[in-house]
Amino acid sequence: MAKVIEISPISALGADDEEPLRVAAYCRVSTDHEEQSSSLEMQERYYTRLIEQTPNWINAGIFSEKVSGLEVKKRQEFRKLLRSCRKGKIDLILTKSVSRFGRNTLDSLRALQELQILGVDVYFEKEKLWLHDRQMQVLMTAYVAFAQAESEGASQSIRWGIKEGFRSGRSGYAEFVCFGYKQDDNGKLVIDEPDAKIVREIFEMRASGKSLGAISDWLYEQEVFSPTGKRRWSRETISKLLKNEKYTGDVLLQKTFVKDLFSGKQVKNVGERESFLYQDHHPAIITRDLFEKANGKSHGGAIE
Repeated sequence: MAKVIEISPISALGADDEEPLRVAAYCRVSTDHEEQSSSLEMQERYYTRLIEQTPNWINAGIFSEKVSGLEVKKRQEFRKLLRSCRKGKIDLILTKSVSRFGRNTLDSLRALQELQILGVDVYFEKEKLWLHDRQMQVLMTAYVAFAQAESEGASQSIRWGIKEGFRSGRSGYAEFVCFGYKQDDNGKLVIDEPDAKIVREIFEMRASGKSLGAISDWLYEQEVFSPTGKRRWSRETISKLLKNEKYTGDVLLQKTFVKDLFSGKQVKNVGERESFLYQDHHPAIITRDLFEKANGKSHGGAIE
């Protein structure tokens, strides 16, 4: 039988170099699920032990976070890691895989290019790739692009599931609570008095021509706190309440959508995506006629 010789990770990572290396590790998971949290803790322990037990290595920090890998600006620990590299405090970064490093091709490649310029090496354990190896640059681009495509595919699957929920009428988004409603024991929307009475007053005042400012003053005088617990209602909060079709018993879904996967920003749906109207979905607080009057159908829109 052939003799098997195991090559330790320490030797493989060049720990026998005479010059001490300031080594950091970047650990990331994308959710708060328990198994993901455990995975993050395991990564932290593993890299801490590896760095501290390796001769000629100095622990330059374990940078760890629970956050999506799409946007660098939201990854505080990753940005902190890059700042340390710019200050010349790190020689080598260890990370579990390319996808842990980042899922946005452009941002990841920019970061890697900057690290190359700074003379900081990166080792991707799963792929066994070194940043400094020029022959690996094409592979690095392909790996990062694959990680991005994987994330986009997952996002598309999620969007499809949400859309099918809208279309089938089974979407839980329809049961989201707003001021004047609460959920019963079965999770269904039911009228919540006395907040519903306040809603009726707001619509009646607006339909009679009251400005948003006047309505805000009235709510303040009546000591009615806003849905977020603020002493005074803002004009924007009142305006959004008046435009909410839920008070008529209907629900309009997909009013907004995420246009750009990487920005994650919600934009108003003005026809780019399907929308789904559930009529008579739950008990109404006001009539549709009052809703239309309050929103300017009869008097051309009240002055704010």
